[in-house]
Amino acid sequence: QVQLVESGGGLVQPGGSLRLSCAASGGIFRLYGMGWYRQAPGKERELVARISRLGITNYADSVKGRFTISRDNAKNTLYLQMNSLRPEDTATYYCKGTLNNGLEVWGQGTLVNVSS
Repeated sequence: QVQLVESGGGLVQPGGSLRLSCAASGGIFRLYGMGWYRQAPGKERELVARISRLGITNYADSVKGRFTISRDNAKNTLYLQMNSLRPEDTATYYCKGTLNNGLEVWGQGTLVNVSS
């Protein structure tokens, strides 16, 4: 099965932008539906955005119009472009891959801190 490694997190000021990447290896990336999730301290993990194998996307209401999820199957990579970041976007961001049989694979997470 695929292994997932996130990168691109860091400290950014409110209103700034970051692009997260999730690199896949060891499996057939294009067969996976992919998603970005986040977990803030003391809160449950929540869905941010997801993209199907065919490229259909959907977003949490809190990030609509600010975040864009995309995938490059040739590069085995998932992306999350985050614009107009807010302090409440501070969290550890995880990518997840899901096969049609329900098998799920998670990355280790990357921390995003939105602070002045």
